[in-house]
Amino acid sequence: MSRVVVIGAGVAGLAVAGLLARDGHDVTILEKNDRVGGRAGTIERDGFRFDSGPSWYLMPEVFDHFFAMMGTSAQEQLDLTLLDPGYRIFREPDTSTDDAASVTVPAGRERVAALFDSLEPGSARALATYLDSAHEASTMAEKYFLYNPFTRLRSLLAPEVLRALPRLFTLLGTRLQAFAARRFRNPVIRQILGYPAVFLGTDPRTAPAMYHLMSALDLDQGVSYPQGGFWRVVERIEDLARTAGVQIITDAEVTGIRTQDDRDGTHVAGVGWRDRSGEEHVEHADIVVSAADLHHTETVLLPASLQTYPESWWARRTSGPGGLLVMLGVRGSLPQLPHHSLFFTDDWDANFDAIFGRHPAIPSPASTYVCRPSATDPDVAPADHENLFILVPIPADVDLGHGGSDSSGSPAIERAADAAIDLVAQWADIPDLRERIVVRETKGPADFRDDYHSWRGGMLGPAHILSQSAMFRAQNASKRVRGLFYAGATTAPGVGVPMCLISAEIVLKRIRGDHSGGPLPVPVAGAARTEIG
Repeated sequence: MSRVVVIGAGVAGLAVAGLLARDGHDVTILEKNDRVGGRAGTIERDGFRFDSGPSWYLMPEVFDHFFAMMGTSAQEQLDLTLLDPGYRIFREPDTSTDDAASVTVPAGRERVAALFDSLEPGSARALATYLDSAHEASTMAEKYFLYNPFTRLRSLLAPEVLRALPRLFTLLGTRLQAFAARRFRNPVIRQILGYPAVFLGTDPRTAPAMYHLMSALDLDQGVSYPQGGFWRVVERIEDLARTAGVQIITDAEVTGIRTQDDRDGTHVAGVGWRDRSGEEHVEHADIVVSAADLHHTETVLLPASLQTYPESWWARRTSGPGGLLVMLGVRGSLPQLPHHSLFFTDDWDANFDAIFGRHPAIPSPASTYVCRPSATDPDVAPADHENLFILVPIPADVDLGHGGSDSSGSPAIERAADAAIDLVAQWADIPDLRERIVVRETKGPADFRDDYHSWRGGMLGPAHILSQSAMFRAQNASKRVRGLFYAGATTAPGVGVPMCLISAEIVLKRIRGDHSGGPLPVPVAGAARTEIG
């Protein structure tokens, strides 16, 4: 049994701690904030409970596998509701045309095909081919790439992978937006197929077409909602970790990773940390797993001589977007909005140029995502009120400032929040939305920096462009310090709650010395295995 310290109690930190504890290790998590969850946070105020992070439950097979690894199941742990409709697209109003102001995306492949045919006659057949391709890419990714620690070349030499190489090279060498545009003419369809790139922290004009696999998730599998929101998911993962024996210490800011040298090189010895009162502590460890932001881990918690990913490495990386979060408690009902809504600007290129271009600025108008969980969950808002979460992708720029309660945040953030509220009110025909707001909370890039040590204040992590995906992304083990591993959205395999769960399993593989490319068999063996491969 090894002594393990995990830095950070976000989804990845809780997950890796639980897996390692079940594998026989003695595990302690140190979390800088006063609660667990990391970016998958929660805010409670005046009877409202807001998820302040993820809200799309996609890739259910990843959740199923993780819970099985923990000796249970998603069915036992979560109360999932399939959303129908899956979401609604609101378009920029244009009184000069008769085009529909909104497009509702239903649940179920056949009904989605009928929708596509109504928007672009004859497109149902092209959609079937597109989704079949997306399923193939998704299956290939799960079997050979997402769970792969990339420690052995032979893990990529399976006959199925070799046969698929020509197609894989095509998908990697083509951009997602161009891939969709070659198959569909309708601009709304193109936006439906391109926007999932934003969930990967990137621009659909630069994301590899491999990521068209995302369309298999929302258009075919459908979108579910865990009752209680994503905070309920965090609670269940936390409870499973504690049940496995994990100790969680909050208000514990890690100040440095301690190392020792021997004839085999440098290895971890533990971490230094500071409690809420300012008292300094040392936690000794044989293994350290940082589930904190990788840039912070490498450039702040390690000396320059031991950094695998120094500041010069980050200077050549591309950040995902920053995020403006607006959480609103609203009096009365909002039947105009389903559970999920996407507000798409007509000038798609200008929107992404503002976020990712040479001269970044908050887009105006800005494509916007809105979640109304109170449409599905009666416990997230008081009676006769609605819960709204608005997300506006903006540049990852801490100079844009902080959010706050009731318009008390930085001027640029609050102006952008006002603009987002007005956009939703106008496009969804809710003219009195602003007057009905009874609770308002905002967050900006500076909050992501302060709360989570996020690189550049980004809300997700490095963008999933080709050079920052799969084996090209920062990997899950230090090259300079034995026994130091990394988990979470800023390392492989990438951003999103499912990817964080997978990153936890990759760390488990590395500690076991397992070089396989796919998910581990379940359940986790009870005996401790501490070989570091």
